[in-house]
Amino acid sequence: MTRIKVGVLASGRGTNLQAIIDASESGKIDVDVVVVVVVISDKRDAYALERAKKHGIPAYFVDPKGKSREEHEKEIDEILRKYNVDLVVGAGYMRILSPWFIRRWYGKIINIHPALLPSFKGTDGQGDALRYGVKITGCTTHFMDELPDHGPIILQAAVKVKEDDTRDSLAERILKVEHQLLPRTIQLFAEGRLKIEGRRVKILPGDSWKEKYETYPDVLYCEGY
Repeated sequence: MTRIKVGVLASGRGTNLQAIIDASESGKIDVDVVVVVVVISDKRDAYALERAKKHGIPAYFVDPKGKSREEHEKEIDEILRKYNVDLVVGAGYMRILSPWFIRRWYGKIINIHPALLPSFKGTDGQGDALRYGVKITGCTTHFMDELPDHGPIILQAAVKVKEDDTRDSLAERILKVEHQLLPRTIQLFAEGRLKIEGRRVKILPGDSWKEKYETYPDVLYCEGY
């Protein structure tokens, strides 16, 4: 199996980046199949950059100030191509990527969103779900397309909303589930098991993932989080 190179885009703390790194080190992601080769942020003080450096991963701050959107994204694109990236992962990246960038990477760029898409798109999926009064929310991994939080869904995980939840408590429980879902999605991509058919993503047969995540079904219902 060919080893794939992953480039991570992150704007904040980088906990999903850390989850990918930890999954690699623990064997939940096959290190012979997946390697994070570069981390890029639009925020100079993003802790994701520090996490990358601690693990010897090249880390780049690409400043959007004083540049057009096209100039900024071309700089990101050049870095990704410099490292021969096979998969781009949006892990808490807060900028909306242009149609030009998405077309350059379509089918090779994924995102994780803290809600069960297509519900509660946007920057505060956790708070929007809580304010709406839903009983179940969760997180979604999806291929990115030219509309925000819109591309074909890969995996989803459900999280129960508790009666005493605040926005922060709910977000923290969803984040714990994100840390399971994103590494699994990357592993499936690396194994060549994701097939886009229109709006649907088919997961092709295989058993290597089940050996490592045998307690988790395709759709997680994580009431305990």
